[in-house]
Amino acid sequence: MNIKEIKELITLMNESGLLELEIEKDGMRIKLKKTLSGMEGSGGPIIVERERLQEAFPKKEPAAAAPEKAQVKTVEIKAPMVGTFYRAPSPEAPPYAEVGQVIEPGQVICIIEAMKLMNEIKSEIKGKILETLVDNAEPVEFGQAMFLIEPL
Repeated sequence: MNIKEIKELITLMNESGLLELEIEKDGMRIKLKKTLSGMEGSGGPIIVERERLQEAFPKKEPAAAAPEKAQVKTVEIKAPMVGTFYRAPSPEAPPYAEVGQVIEPGQVICIIEAMKLMNEIKSEIKGKILETLVDNAEPVEFGQAMFLIEPL
């Protein structure tokens, strides 16, 4: 395996978002691994805006009328890394953030354990938590939505 092939593997890793790659060719084995500091977007959660429909209270009209749908602007807070999602610092501690709670920028909202390191994930926006999309102690993928937030 020559330098050109190794550079191609690195490019492949960067383009596909892989964190680790191990290849054996012609009796030579190479293992490439990205550290969290080299990972794009590792400074905080990835935030993607999307529209979500919520049911509004029905107007006082005939009972046959269907309730209106109101559009509410929501934001997903996504996992900045692969790991295990934890809602609280320990099993007996209360969760960092609950549905209905208003969170502030810089507030810890969960922990992602990656390679035996506990990484605090902080909110980058002020908003109300509408939904927690991941169960406690479940694995999360890079870019997976963890919380649905209504920006305030």
